[in-house]
Amino acid sequence: MDGRVVERLGGDGEGAARAWLSGVCEPGDEAAWRLVARLGAEGAAEAVRRGRVPGGLGITEKKLAGWRTRAEAFDLDGVLFLAEKVGGRVLTPGDPGWPTTLDQLDESAPLMLWIRGRGDMRQLCLRSVSVVGARAASPYGRRLAAELGAEMAERGWTVVSGGALGVDGEAHRGALAADGVTIAVLANGVDVPYPPRHAGLFAEIARTGLLVSEWPLASHPTRPRFLVRNRVIAALTKGTVVVEADLRSGALNTAHRARDLGRHLMAFPGPVTSVMSRGCHDLLRSTPPAARLVTCAEDVIEEVGSIGEGLDRPHGGPVLPRDHLDPDSRSVLEAVPATPSGAPAHAIAASAAVDLPTARSRLSLLAATGFIDRTRTGWRLRPAP
Repeated sequence: MDGRVVERLGGDGEGAARAWLSGVCEPGDEAAWRLVARLGAEGAAEAVRRGRVPGGLGITEKKLAGWRTRAEAFDLDGVLFLAEKVGGRVLTPGDPGWPTTLDQLDESAPLMLWIRGRGDMRQLCLRSVSVVGARAASPYGRRLAAELGAEMAERGWTVVSGGALGVDGEAHRGALAADGVTIAVLANGVDVPYPPRHAGLFAEIARTGLLVSEWPLASHPTRPRFLVRNRVIAALTKGTVVVEADLRSGALNTAHRARDLGRHLMAFPGPVTSVMSRGCHDLLRSTPPAARLVTCAEDVIEEVGSIGEGLDRPHGGPVLPRDHLDPDSRSVLEAVPATPSGAPAHAIAASAAVDLPTARSRLSLLAATGFIDRTRTGWRLRPAP
């Protein structure tokens, strides 16, 4: 093993051992956590290699045989090479950037994390909220997720989600459109674009935020892995917002994890006729309510922010969706024509009296939140339904 690669990506032998264990023991395995707690990562790795582990840890012969089978096939050097190639690194408990809130998961806490991006994860998660919901989200749910992601990012909050289609992707896009920071917690390697159509989104997140996974590079997702990673999403943040979810949505798994960890749990209401809002309504109507009803970023910040934060909203609240927009966004929106051909960004910038970079960033935000559409020749107002 190239010691220089280990030093850059994982630090000492303990970090390298945890990286090796991530490819041998499935994340979330409490028996693996107990083994590391007993012997340390290097001792645990050596015990697995030898096939001799202490008793009383819940490690059956079948489980140990499975670990050893994986160990024979796992190429840590190859994974470290891939990590270095894409700018990845290893983060372990005790490192300066390790989010200590993950330790609250006790025996299901991650042994380590694979990170792609330059941000300090611990600092980014100190002021963060997770936004989750259905993959098959309705236009209503996608718009709410994008708006919430953008508004939270504009207020200096890190938006955490799972990178999936639907609500997750829109929350990430909203945060990026507002020039904010977002973290995607994946059920696969940080170099694997899953879903494939989010390859561009993941590249942008890696450039400005963080891609995070417990699985080594080149790992592909499985159905159980999505549920396992949900505990990390819940533990990283101050609270979780469920935007839209059916009764069997995986987002409700994240919600229950957040509630069990004592995090703030919030849900957006939807039409009573909408199947995709049944999960949210079930959280809200339970006795006592499992989640707090929220309708905008101010509601969310009032829940998860410091005492008094989010309480300075105007009495009576906004009467139109555009009232949530910042002054520059409102100016740009007023300058966007309703004509089918639209107008180019430079013309809109001149009309709104803002510089071109500001106009472009606000146009992207307004498109992500459903106010405008892009045409072949520029931008136009989205026709009212």
